[in-house]
Amino acid sequence: MAHARLHGLEGWLPGLSRSADHGLLWTASAGLLAACGDRTARRAALRGLGSLLLASAAANVVAKSVAGRQRPVLDAVPLVRRLTRQPVTTSFPSGHAASAAAFATGLALESPALGAIAAPLAGAVMVSRVYVGAHYPSDVVAGAALGVSMAALTLRWWPRRPSGPASAAPPAVAAPALPRGEGLNVVVNSGSGSSLLPGSDATAEGRAAELRELLPAARILVCGADEELEKVMAEAAEGCRALGVCGGDGTVNLAAEVASGRGLPLAVFPGGTLNHFAVDLGCPSLRSTAEAVEAGSAAAVDLGQVLAAEGDRVFLNTFSLGVYPELVRVREELEPRLGKWPALLVALVRVLATAEPVPIEVSGRARQLWLLFAGNGSYDPPGFAPSHRSALDGGRLDIRVVDGSHPFARTRLVAAFLSGTLARSRVYRSVRLPALDLTDLHDVPRMSLDGESVEAPDRLRLRTGVRGLTVYRPEHPATP
Repeated sequence: MAHARLHGLEGWLPGLSRSADHGLLWTASAGLLAACGDRTARRAALRGLGSLLLASAAANVVAKSVAGRQRPVLDAVPLVRRLTRQPVTTSFPSGHAASAAAFATGLALESPALGAIAAPLAGAVMVSRVYVGAHYPSDVVAGAALGVSMAALTLRWWPRRPSGPASAAPPAVAAPALPRGEGLNVVVNSGSGSSLLPGSDATAEGRAAELRELLPAARILVCGADEELEKVMAEAAEGCRALGVCGGDGTVNLAAEVASGRGLPLAVFPGGTLNHFAVDLGCPSLRSTAEAVEAGSAAAVDLGQVLAAEGDRVFLNTFSLGVYPELVRVREELEPRLGKWPALLVALVRVLATAEPVPIEVSGRARQLWLLFAGNGSYDPPGFAPSHRSALDGGRLDIRVVDGSHPFARTRLVAAFLSGTLARSRVYRSVRLPALDLTDLHDVPRMSLDGESVEAPDRLRLRTGVRGLTVYRPEHPATP
């Protein structure tokens, strides 16, 4: 390799090699992928960066200190190809090769297409390390093998999301086909976060304009910041054949409560920041839901219910008690000053630093819980932190509990997560049930429904309303 002459590459390969120093090339690539608005690309970028961090630590901190191999002698390498600054660390294995292989493999695990695009660039970085005289070929081969292994290891902590949407049952009541949106009233919530879905307008007015273009006969109501969303939603449900909603998961939750109470089918147009329900349903864009409305294509989904003396509530996605509702409350306090994502980070640090388990009676047994999570439908993977939903029907709530009554529960939970043994940890339990009674909630101030923090009653019953809501869904649903 030292004597090789790759014409036209003498100036390009050294520059490419330098661009990959400290993972800068791959970090910039991940930033571009995250900014493109595609969910798969964002997941690929996150897995690629996580893989890179693991591989870099394994190669540069552990393996290099053990191997201790000296760098190649540069006598046979032409000056024009040598790096301006020669590396001072040991040679085996190549950290650049480990990082390149880890990032490309991480992308490929989420998106084979993105992995195929990154692979030639990663291969060029590996070749460049030998071509400039920084490594022996065996250093690069070992680094590449280490990088691929570290990327594969991320699956232990972060299982891949299936490529298809969650399953759902046939509708109990046929949803009417509404050509051009005739008979559909849609509420667009201007208070929802900016959508991260590709091709969507970030503003409520922009989304409303797009809906009017897609469904010109539909009635579109934009709920302004000074209007009461509940009142606008109730008005929209009058005199229509179907109710539509464009907003985040909290807005969709309210629309589901109104639609189910009035026996109306619901059309969910993604218009929030994360749009969990719309994505699980297979409606990744305004157009996909509009096409389902015009075709009358629909499905039935379970509806989570919170039964309490103070009044019943519903949830489409998740219910929780413990740390998470407090996290939501603090984030909402900080959000007007900091913005949503910075507020979430600050809230996370504050809450985890001071949080204590809360006393709850679960089905008559006293518990000290850090968190009780109830998912509407089946969340995957089982025995792990829930990351995606595989079914929107089935008549079961997916219950996950973090028990704080054990000694060093917080430390044991973190250790189990980092070691990938969460399913076997004594502080973590998961089960699927049709109903669950929670009593003696006097010391539990808040609960969370689909990401919205509300006051918790003294006692409640969780249950699932089997096929409780009819929703429009494309005949061939897809994920973004």
